[in-house]
Amino acid sequence: MTDWPDDWFRDSPRQAGAGQPGSGAPGNAAPGNAAGAAGPGAAEPTTVNVPIRHAGPGPAAPLPPQDQAPPGQQGQGQQGGWPAQPATQIGTRPPRRTREPGGGIPASGIPGSGIPGSGIPGMSGTSGWRRWLRPRRILAVLAVLLSLALIGSVGTYFYLDSMLTKKNVLVDYAGRPAQGSGQNWLITGSDSRQGLTAAQLRKLKAGFNIGGQRSDTIMVLHLPSNGRPLLISLPRDSYVPIPGHGMNKLNAAFSIGGPALLARTVQDITGLRIDHYMGIGFGGFVRVVDAIGGVRICLKAPLVDKAAGLHLKAGCQVLDGAEALGYVRSRHLYATQDLQRIQNQRVFLRALLRKMTSTGVLLNPFDSIPAATGTASSLTIDSGTGLYQLIGVAFALRNPLTTTVPIGNSNFPTANAGDALLWNTAEAKQLFGDLNAGRPVPKSLITGSTQGG
Repeated sequence: MTDWPDDWFRDSPRQAGAGQPGSGAPGNAAPGNAAGAAGPGAAEPTTVNVPIRHAGPGPAAPLPPQDQAPPGQQGQGQQGGWPAQPATQIGTRPPRRTREPGGGIPASGIPGSGIPGSGIPGMSGTSGWRRWLRPRRILAVLAVLLSLALIGSVGTYFYLDSMLTKKNVLVDYAGRPAQGSGQNWLITGSDSRQGLTAAQLRKLKAGFNIGGQRSDTIMVLHLPSNGRPLLISLPRDSYVPIPGHGMNKLNAAFSIGGPALLARTVQDITGLRIDHYMGIGFGGFVRVVDAIGGVRICLKAPLVDKAAGLHLKAGCQVLDGAEALGYVRSRHLYATQDLQRIQNQRVFLRALLRKMTSTGVLLNPFDSIPAATGTASSLTIDSGTGLYQLIGVAFALRNPLTTTVPIGNSNFPTANAGDALLWNTAEAKQLFGDLNAGRPVPKSLITGSTQGG
């Protein structure tokens, strides 16, 4: 039951055009609200959907009179005495969220999210997270990071290259061997004490007041066009002709004329054209080993050599710079003396380069940067060699084939140099001739390296 007429929600011909007094708007006449009849020019009848205010038994709740409508709405577009109804939302879109100029989310935040600004801490307004997720912006950030890394790498490269000591070692001369197959490096380790303090000399058992320099390590590294590199030791006591100085031990060439005379002597006796030179002294060797945290070596028996300052136990252990220097210098403990020492030198050099070029060192800047700077500041190279070539030779020395030049007589007495060593001339000629021509070297000439101790 209701107090309202059954057709209160319909417009009837007699109600059409009724409106609020003084509003000038058409409306529906409702009981209790007298309205004038529709006159000329009245608007078309309209239908207003009014929500049901009472759906159960009992008296209906009274509707608010017109004079209690919210301010500003009284008599404006209302039909009769009914308050304005909300617009229907069926079939319509919600209002779109406005954006600030530039496409950002309003600074007031995302409606209903409870998050001010863009919804991401530190971002608001036009710098919202949506802008940072755009593909162009992501590519721009990646490009900047890549550029910085490239600039840093290029800068580091030239910095390290500038630390290298370069000398005019490889000079042309009449009768210099022609370029053969592959590439050849002359590698030397000298007993130069340059840069070592008195305390370091005592610790390394390197002696005092020793002038000049001698080369205890002389090797030729051959890099073929195809196949594994070959590292060849040339014993320092080899009795050979030294240009302008007659017959003498090979390391005398280094003492007399430095690396330039040594390089010429090696080229003459091997027939190989030396393309690059690399040398390192006592102090540099120690710095390099310490820079990478030492080198692991496994010994079958203890090694105690007071002359070299060496006290090593049996088994696997990590040698620091001083211990490593003693290890590659020691020869008095072996029956073959220097011939065993050069094998130990090859074993250690391979272990050193394997660690320097390992992933653990290369990807760790706390290891790789000290190792790179320590190495670059310790090396002497020819003027035509750069850091790029040094990086290549470092990887080549990770796992080369190794041998010693064929020996004919290891205890040859001389008048001017004491006991010396003679090569097996025929086998040495075949070894170097095959390398120069790019032919395979007979396996009988590849003796390998056996560690002493």
